[in-house]
Amino acid sequence: MPGTSQPKRIPFDEVPFRPRAEGGDMAMMSVITGAEQGTELGTGFGRLTDAKLEWTVHYDEVLLVLEGHLTVRTEAGVFELGPKDSVWLPKGTALTYEAEDALIFFAVHPASAIST
Repeated sequence: MPGTSQPKRIPFDEVPFRPRAEGGDMAMMSVITGAEQGTELGTGFGRLTDAKLEWTVHYDEVLLVLEGHLTVRTEAGVFELGPKDSVWLPKGTALTYEAEDALIFFAVHPASAIST
């Protein structure tokens, strides 16, 4: 609900990473904001290790690589991303995420697409 949430600091070293539902052996995820916090913007961090994950995004998503290297393969092309690179993935994009070792930040809309 707009107006009911308050700003808050979230120290990175207190962010809990959990195995992602699909591909949990290759991907860990931590949700920072989402529907449970009363916002329409879902955000969080992801750690990818020896990952090759096929996925179709069911929401708009922006990924920002913080550490490492991420390859995103789509019908529109292959995106090679390093630190500080980002990519926008519109709803319905079929893709494959590939990474040996990467830390990413993500933002999705709507927030109901993710949960803590």
